[in-house]
Amino acid sequence: MSRRVEDLEDELEFRFFRAGGPGGQNVNKVSTAVQMRFDVRNSPSLSEGVRERLTRLAGARMTLDGVLVVTAVRFRTQERNRADAMERLQELIDKASVVQAKRIATRPTRASKERRLQAKSKRGDIKSGRGKPSID
Repeated sequence: MSRRVEDLEDELEFRFFRAGGPGGQNVNKVSTAVQMRFDVRNSPSLSEGVRERLTRLAGARMTLDGVLVVTAVRFRTQERNRADAMERLQELIDKASVVQAKRIATRPTRASKERRLQAKSKRGDIKSGRGKPSID
């Protein structure tokens, strides 16, 4: 079961700044964009496996210090951008909570080996027929 972002709220740090783009004077006056920071490496709420998978999933959003940075500028209000950032973090945590099943190595069957070799020789015959005709 994955953790809820609402439970992690005391571990989240929010910074608000002015967003660019369309919006008239509102853009120049109001700090509506949100940058949410979550210290994945030092979070006591996450298990080690979830922490590793979350770090891998985050990619460029993860700092060298192990802090996940989510920036939300989609909406024109602080509240909606804050909720959007939390939803995106929740999606990442949900994805990281799923453990991939280990692949069980299997051997190819005799029939599949024979089919592969027949296909290779047929392909070789086609390719050998492409050259210049011999003077036989």
